[in-house]
Amino acid sequence: MNNWTGFSKPCFFFVFFFFLCLLLGPLGYDGIYYCEIDEENKTSLPPNTVIATMRDLKKKDKLVEAAGDAYGKTLTLLPLDVCSDESVRQCVNNVKDRHIDILINNAGVGLLGPVESISIEEMKKVFETNFFGVVRMIKEVMPDMKKRRSGHIIVMSSVMGLQGVVFNDVYTASKFAMEGFCESLAVQLMKFNIRLSMIEPGPVHTEFETKMMEDVAKMEYPGADADTVRYFKDVYLPSSIDIFEAMGQTPDDIAKCTKKVIESNNPRFRNLTNSLYTPIVALKYADETGGLSVNTFYNLLFNFGPLMHITMSILKCLTCSCLRRRTISPN
Repeated sequence: MNNWTGFSKPCFFFVFFFFLCLLLGPLGYDGIYYCEIDEENKTSLPPNTVIATMRDLKKKDKLVEAAGDAYGKTLTLLPLDVCSDESVRQCVNNVKDRHIDILINNAGVGLLGPVESISIEEMKKVFETNFFGVVRMIKEVMPDMKKRRSGHIIVMSSVMGLQGVVFNDVYTASKFAMEGFCESLAVQLMKFNIRLSMIEPGPVHTEFETKMMEDVAKMEYPGADADTVRYFKDVYLPSSIDIFEAMGQTPDDIAKCTKKVIESNNPRFRNLTNSLYTPIVALKYADETGGLSVNTFYNLLFNFGPLMHITMSILKCLTCSCLRRRTISPN
């Protein structure tokens, strides 16, 4: 078996960015990134072509502005809806020879709140994007990768795919499903010299997260009892905001971590982007009964809320920019 990095000359990396934040910032776009690779030195050369994809091309203004002179030259736009089989197929068919060396799945939607107030249809929509959207893309590019015996699939997961978080039940379930799917698939893909890597961020400061927090604080939650709604709004949301402010990363941080994974000669399967979350995830694996992590999170949220607030405030002061830079490496 050849080393997975051994592409022929000239080699192109075709990278799908489902929300182009990994390339041009948190603009809410999808896309494909083409990049020549210097085979001898394994270093990136200037970008060749970018195909940015999005569901609605009418919302391209921010992307075009960010791209500057590149738009129309090395950047073009294509429509893509990861929830549509036909849209996914057409998008990949528009890539020359359907040759995609690196696929990055970054499409995702959130859902937050008491589960009693969430309809089954809302839950299905989360899985349609977070799970089945990624599966569609992998199914579309995997056969060509297998024929070439070469490729790298990267999935933007979450620390919530490793550790459940209260009031994020459905979103967490979609990420757990993706982690299990990819963990199973990775074994088979290795036989075809294809690598699969998970990027697992914690809190990330984006317009999406900020708007969601503002919206859920104002919402009513029919079907949920008054105590549950109070715990959600008065206990969980303030704690969640504290955690975001103290431990949150930027989209650029996640992009840098993803870049390291792409450039690695031996990319890892799991890549936590924030080392501050490593002890939290470790709780789950320290006790096979699950009691340690469940009881710890219960006590932190309901019994030691004020202490947690103080701790997060101190952590926010300690996590200066130099420390935040050190947390983005998958190594």
